[in-house]
Amino acid sequence: MLHIVHHPDYVAPRPASGSFVFDKYQLVMEAIRIHEPLHQAHQPPLMERQWIEAVHDPDYVEQVLTGTVPREIERRIGFPVSAEIASRVQYTSGGTWLAARLALQHGYAANSAGGSHHALADTGAGYCVFNDLAIAANRLLAEGDARKILIVDLDVHQGDGTAVLLAGREDVFTLSIHNERNFPTRKARSSRDIALPDAMEDEAYLAILDDALDDILGRFAPDMLLYQAGVDPHADDRLGRLALTDAGLEQRDRMVIRKARDRGIAVASALGGGYGHDHHAVALRHARSMMTMADEAARRATIR
Repeated sequence: MLHIVHHPDYVAPRPASGSFVFDKYQLVMEAIRIHEPLHQAHQPPLMERQWIEAVHDPDYVEQVLTGTVPREIERRIGFPVSAEIASRVQYTSGGTWLAARLALQHGYAANSAGGSHHALADTGAGYCVFNDLAIAANRLLAEGDARKILIVDLDVHQGDGTAVLLAGREDVFTLSIHNERNFPTRKARSSRDIALPDAMEDEAYLAILDDALDDILGRFAPDMLLYQAGVDPHADDRLGRLALTDAGLEQRDRMVIRKARDRGIAVASALGGGYGHDHHAVALRHARSMMTMADEAARRATIR
């Protein structure tokens, strides 16, 4: 059973400017309904302002929620921050948090949006307004739902915002495996960064991931894993520079779930990046990622 968090407001109206495609999120859910009849959809709450401000600067939060974000910050984000966008980013942050709560019950759950890993304390960037991963991790730890959280970011772009917002915490470990020549130009410092050369294919990628997960899971010993499951490492992605195949992405996602669930670690995934001119193909790639993880989680439950 795939437990998936979704809200109608994830699909915000297309802004007057900017290239980000919001209809992807509806197309993902349509693909889930077609290809995964055994799924249960959950509607997230708005993330309370106090938890957003625990991670983001209150002045920036006020700008987002009142529609007064300065133009220079909107340019960094990539689109204007309207009232609809403000609502959306509160729901997507609530969605990643709810997915984690559901994962504690079911072993694995997915947010059908989120993974906004470029947002920093006082600014958004790279299509990211609020950093749902950092917000959710901080709340889960503060409320005692987790003791130690590992954030695995396998988007093709470095999770720079997540790294900065959670730097120095002993109860969070951030792993980012990304293309070294891709956005952002100026990289942050995660707990561990693995920068990959252009055009890396399945076998080499999976070997690196395998070694990294074994080492970090053994040394850090988390009891919760938040997974930024961007599909932009795919060879056909418009903004990626890696060369993973469909089979490679499937093996990647199964590996993350297998290694976590075999240790009894709950996994919540956020959608992350995926870009292409064929929006249906990109949405299906995301849907298959979540379906693969739900299938692997069910397999591990049977084995255990």
